[in-house]
Amino acid sequence: MADDQGNAQPKPIGLHRTLGLWNLIIIGMVIIQPTAPMGIYGVISNKAHGHVVTTILIAMVAMLFTAISYGRMARVYPSAGSAYTYVGQEMHSAAGYIVGWGMVMDYLINPLICTAFCAKAAMNILPGLSFYVWILFFAAFFSWLNLRGIKTSAQLNEALCAGMVVVVLLFLGCVIHAVLHIHHDPGFFTHPFYEPGSFQPSSIFAGTSVAVLTYIGFDAVSTFSEEVRDPRRNIMLATVLVCLITGVLSGLEVYAAQLIWGSKPFPSDQVESAFAMVSRQAGGAILFQIMNFTLLIANMGSGMGSQLAAGRLLYGMGRGNALPKSFFGVIEPKRRIPRNNILAVGAFALVGAGLLEFFSNKLGGGAYEIGAECLNFGAFVAFMGVNAAAFVHHWRHEERRNLGGYVVPTLGFVICFFIWRHLSFPAQVLGFTWMGAGILYGAIRTRGFRSELVTFEVPSDVA
Repeated sequence: MADDQGNAQPKPIGLHRTLGLWNLIIIGMVIIQPTAPMGIYGVISNKAHGHVVTTILIAMVAMLFTAISYGRMARVYPSAGSAYTYVGQEMHSAAGYIVGWGMVMDYLINPLICTAFCAKAAMNILPGLSFYVWILFFAAFFSWLNLRGIKTSAQLNEALCAGMVVVVLLFLGCVIHAVLHIHHDPGFFTHPFYEPGSFQPSSIFAGTSVAVLTYIGFDAVSTFSEEVRDPRRNIMLATVLVCLITGVLSGLEVYAAQLIWGSKPFPSDQVESAFAMVSRQAGGAILFQIMNFTLLIANMGSGMGSQLAAGRLLYGMGRGNALPKSFFGVIEPKRRIPRNNILAVGAFALVGAGLLEFFSNKLGGGAYEIGAECLNFGAFVAFMGVNAAAFVHHWRHEERRNLGGYVVPTLGFVICFFIWRHLSFPAQVLGFTWMGAGILYGAIRTRGFRSELVTFEVPSDVA
């Protein structure tokens, strides 16, 4: 690169390409969690009258449409900005900014909720320390690990994922041992998919709308586009494979749980610990405690992974001037990471977890549920934007148009819109308030979203 006088200019510092396909898959699995359906198992089971595995598999098909759209757009724009870049490049800079702002909501709330959950779980192990001490510990711990560089984070993610898979296998082994001692009728092994006495299409649909939460986080894979070797190939493969692996593994987990528990409902005040109750029935008190500890580890992995992804998203938006570039668009030269963003997300998680606990006490626990739905509000804004961008790209730029290029993003958009519109009223109020504040800020900062003031850069070192 040279300036106007022909003098050589130093090459800008960028993110470091060290990740392969396997690293991406592991990061995606840790963010989603190999134990993803366990926390919402009781809610889905009660809504779907025990047909949890059916709803998980239907949700997998639904999310695959959006995963394919993400993969297609990542091939065209392998940028850390993810949906922010895809929509901004294909549709309009203002639309890109709005989608990016929705993603920020999703990516900031996820580490916040994980920090709060880890603190609660740790209090069950060491009750002598207060909640506020624990959130300080976890927020600082997540930030410290993510500041050590992408390769260190990837290696830790692999260890966490391996540990969670071992526990899942232990659970499946206990279920197999228990089932062998259960007298069952000829349809016993098909009841988790279809039990005539309790199967109702409306209940299956209600359960599926919750089961979709199992897959939230697969899109984070695309935020690592600038740290991946051969991103045009690997982002597409990793995004789709993370969805598929999550669906198959989650399906096995809930299928095994249903063989033990059946279709009987869980008490309304115990739905959050439903999977632990199943574990106790399958393997006794030891498996119950192991599962509790595993869910703590799973949320630690998800908190670290989502903070990692949030830092990359903020970097993409800062570099494009949608956020203050002097802070968010900076790379720390030694480890080549967006250090400012990692620290900002950690601080937000710490303060937000404290506020969440305060309002949860005031609302009797309702704040946690609303917080989770706000996360989904931002996620589905991004999902709809990416599906729309994939449709527009196929229409405008693909030389060989085909029906699938239109059908896949259309189905993805419609499904995501339906789920988004059926979030709770408080979550929608908070979500629209967040979006309104972001739009106002963006309009002021960019003088009406003038395209020359908001850029959507794609790195030049991509083959």
